[in-house]
Amino acid sequence: QVQLKESGGGLVQSGGSLRLSCEASGRTDNIHAMGWFRRAPGKEREFVAALPRNGDSTYYGNSVKGRFTISRDTAEYSVSLEMDRLKPDDTAIYYCAADSDISTMFSFSYTYWGQGTQVTVSS
Repeated sequence: QVQLKESGGGLVQSGGSLRLSCEASGRTDNIHAMGWFRRAPGKEREFVAALPRNGDSTYYGNSVKGRFTISRDTAEYSVSLEMDRLKPDDTAIYYCAADSDISTMFSFSYTYWGQGTQVTVSS
């Protein structure tokens, strides 16, 4: 089993920045992909960003490309999401996800999910 814990959410004004962190624990040796997703009120879950275990490539959803940056933290099984130039449309619950199968990276089929952290962007 893998446990994921997100942190760093909060309230920010439009144009501001926030940094989310996700720390994995448990059977982390099986993790080969980690990603961020979000769900806004009344909307479907949306892919935000992902990277493989070695962190040598990153992938982003179209709505955040150029504004958000996913990266591996010093701890091998922790990832961060730096969110810049935030917009009210970025308001959502943000979820960290992990999986042992790297091909899962671009899907919603991740095995492990965190509880989520709320990000609210005021206009």
